[in-house]
Amino acid sequence: MRLREIPDGEKIRFRFDGVGYTGRRGETVAAALLASGVRLMGRSFKYHRPRGVLTAGSEEPNALVTVGRGAGAEPNLRATVQEVYEGLEVRSQSAWPSLAFDALAVNDLGARFLGAGFYYKTFMWPQTFWEKLYEPVIRRAAGLGALNGKADADRYDRAFAFCDVLVIGAGPAGLMAADAASQAGLDVILCDEDSQPGGRLLVEREEVGGVTATDWVAQKVAELAARANVRIMPRTTVTGAYDGGVFGALERVSHHLPRSGAPLECFWRITARASILCAGAIERPIAFPDNDRPGVMMAGAVRAYLNRWGVAPGRRIVVFGNNDDAHRTARDLHAAGVEVAALVDSRTEAEFADSPFPVHPGAVVCGTSGRRGVKTVTLRRDGRDWTIRADCLAVSGGWNPTVHLTCHTGGRPEWREDIAAFVPVAGTVPGMDWAGACAGAFSTQACLRGGLDAGQRVAQALGKAPADLVLPDADGSAYRIAPLWEVAGKGRAWLDFQNDVTTKDIRQAAVENFVSVEHMKRYTTQGMATDQGKTSNVAALALLADATARGIAQTGTTTFRPPYTPVSIAAMGAGGRGAGFAPQRFTTSHRQSVAMGAPMIEAGLWYRPSYFPREGEATWRAACDREVRHVREAVGVCDVSTLGKIDIQGPDAARLLDLVYTNVFSTLKERRVRYGLMLREDGMVMDDGTTARLGPQHYLMTTTTAAAGEVMRHLNWVSQGLHPEWDVRFASVTEHWAQFAVAGPKAHGLLEGLLDQPLDDADSPFMACGEVGVLGVRGRLFRISFSGERGYEIAVPARYGAALFAKLVRRAEALGGGAYGMEALNVLRMEKGFITHAEIHGRVTAFDIGMARMVSPGKDCIGKVMAARPGLVDPARARLVGLKPVAPAQEISAGAHLYPVGQSAVHANDQGYVTSVCQSPQAGSMIGLGFVSRGPERMGERLQLVDHLRAIRTEVEICPPVFYDPEGGRLRE
Repeated sequence: MRLREIPDGEKIRFRFDGVGYTGRRGETVAAALLASGVRLMGRSFKYHRPRGVLTAGSEEPNALVTVGRGAGAEPNLRATVQEVYEGLEVRSQSAWPSLAFDALAVNDLGARFLGAGFYYKTFMWPQTFWEKLYEPVIRRAAGLGALNGKADADRYDRAFAFCDVLVIGAGPAGLMAADAASQAGLDVILCDEDSQPGGRLLVEREEVGGVTATDWVAQKVAELAARANVRIMPRTTVTGAYDGGVFGALERVSHHLPRSGAPLECFWRITARASILCAGAIERPIAFPDNDRPGVMMAGAVRAYLNRWGVAPGRRIVVFGNNDDAHRTARDLHAAGVEVAALVDSRTEAEFADSPFPVHPGAVVCGTSGRRGVKTVTLRRDGRDWTIRADCLAVSGGWNPTVHLTCHTGGRPEWREDIAAFVPVAGTVPGMDWAGACAGAFSTQACLRGGLDAGQRVAQALGKAPADLVLPDADGSAYRIAPLWEVAGKGRAWLDFQNDVTTKDIRQAAVENFVSVEHMKRYTTQGMATDQGKTSNVAALALLADATARGIAQTGTTTFRPPYTPVSIAAMGAGGRGAGFAPQRFTTSHRQSVAMGAPMIEAGLWYRPSYFPREGEATWRAACDREVRHVREAVGVCDVSTLGKIDIQGPDAARLLDLVYTNVFSTLKERRVRYGLMLREDGMVMDDGTTARLGPQHYLMTTTTAAAGEVMRHLNWVSQGLHPEWDVRFASVTEHWAQFAVAGPKAHGLLEGLLDQPLDDADSPFMACGEVGVLGVRGRLFRISFSGERGYEIAVPARYGAALFAKLVRRAEALGGGAYGMEALNVLRMEKGFITHAEIHGRVTAFDIGMARMVSPGKDCIGKVMAARPGLVDPARARLVGLKPVAPAQEISAGAHLYPVGQSAVHANDQGYVTSVCQSPQAGSMIGLGFVSRGPERMGERLQLVDHLRAIRTEVEICPPVFYDPEGGRLRE
């Protein structure tokens, strides 16, 4: 019920499960529903038991809702985080046909048969039932909120930020830490997952610095916001801590607003020199029979709804705890005019001043009643039970410091007996300090002091003089607790409310020898829900420790991994929808290629022209054949800028090349080019390409378009991991140069007059290179060919690429040639037997492709030893061959497999497969490259090509892979 109005709280209309409600601007859905008397907000995953809101923050396990409809529907949002706005549509989840009457609640009647691990034991037999019965039923029942299968209509964004200090959490500790760091002159980012900074100070009735806590927060936030070196980011959850001071953070940009086209969320990558964790603490429940009914809530959450939003979760409330914080809830409820039916404290030695409400020291709550909401609460003391009437039960089992981010890089927290909780261990995240409740300091005064000290420590560590700040006075009451994890009794006592894990499940895991916390977690699914066990893990660990006769510290914790709270895939992949799924890279000739009518196809991340159609050509084949003839008979121009280009320099550049290539490069002369083969560590071919020596210590490596990134990563790994002592530097310069192949008998004539100096064959023999002037522009010329014809590759700085391509095409057309695209390029290379990644697909060796002699016996190289394993040099391996149809008019296809003629096309008879095919104008038929067992020994033999997918069956002949000019004379002319 609503006790008071929020100041300036505009009334907001929204709907929950089709029913209209009124909230106040700034309220969460949970607060607004509680104000309207709604307690039932969800159903549990396993037994579909009724569930109400448990907490007031992102740790909420019960109140998961779907917001919106149609393509804009978003499931599994927490009602305790989602703010109300005009027209908001909210629906409950995991219930059918309705939340009030859920047919799957029948599972609860069979709970005795559905204990922890039941699926491992039940669905093993009969074996034939799994595929037809068990799996379909399980898949239908599994999951929480449902996706609608439609494309997400919302926008998402991603952003990058850099700072000196990242302060995580804007409670009292975070505000003081940001104040100290910023006044020391450091650039500060202050993130908090709430809609307003302040943390617990927003929900407490206390004073800070002589004013109310909320007034102090407002004053401090205004001071920070006015500083140019401070950025405050509300509604932003830091979800993960990574190496190098990098943090992931999710900003809820417009979740609190009607859809307007603005980004819904933004995923931030924040790089900080140092960080201060001020993430506070999470209150934990106490397990007792029937502790999961709607109306059972955390005591701190009850206080939050009461003091922040003026909402009482009940009219008659029982408060149950094992620590002094429960007393604060009872006092605040009474002061607000809410009836406190009883304060139940399990500690007999607790201090009780004169109380205006009934107090029961040394007592515990041992049960509740009420199917869809608490109606009565049963108390026990000294073996005597009695029942009192109540519609809400506020429980406090103590507070767990929020240590998650300190563990994301492999650290483990340590157990503190005095607060019965885990706290961070120094050094777990380099550059991270922590303060406040997440460090085990639970009073406001201790949080303020911790934040100030942490801010000053970080400032000093970053070379700044710490600012001299005055610490405001605040409540410094000590935190006292007597651990109580469970109250025994008849009935199930719940730990993980979302996954329906009970205390019995934990003990059963121990009985079945799942005594490791990680094994227990997976056996019971404890802590595997969307809340990641934030409210339940520590109690579960304590019960496991008891069941295995170990201490909690010895038992340890499960592994905390990012993200801290759920992150939508759409936010992490922002910008990756449709054409944005991968970067689009365009060559300098792209516009002219499109203007010439060329269909563009993806090659790696690049867009390259498939072919250049001309008037009268009805098919792509007609254009392709013409382009091939241009190269074979006149001259063709092709943009090859997409090939990876890596500039390598330094005294040890040659040593690096000798190690990564199978053949020797240290003997390569200046102004010469050499073809090279590169292996992975396992001996398989990684890539091939040419490397030119431009100077005494200067090389330019080219890679295939597809493997440019992989090769660059490989070089980084070699230089950093294997030989960091080598003096060598390299950088990708692919985008720096526009490079064009000029190939054909008239290639020399095309370049004459284009270069600033005469093109002399004596100075530019085959596989030569050097600097040239191109119409006054400094460029490079390589005498290489991948077409089988006389060829050159000419490179200029990228800004001149478009102009040079236009000139080259005009000159080629004047000589009876023209531009050629990827289709012709593939025909030309297959006629010459040149391989691409269709052949070096990651499962072939140098031996397989007929290049075993390229593995130099006189030096070591990466992959050499592994490539020499007996199984990888077995002559029976599938090895590279050429293929042509026996009947020239017949079709062959890439991906087809090869079988002996007359035998069945089954795996046992498989002789090999086809990797590349094309229609060859030179051969007058289709030709192909492929791999055949003992292929080089079977020239002239016939096989049956079978493509089941395309229904193709063709008799083919094995032939050498080089179909055109096998002596190689034309490319050396």
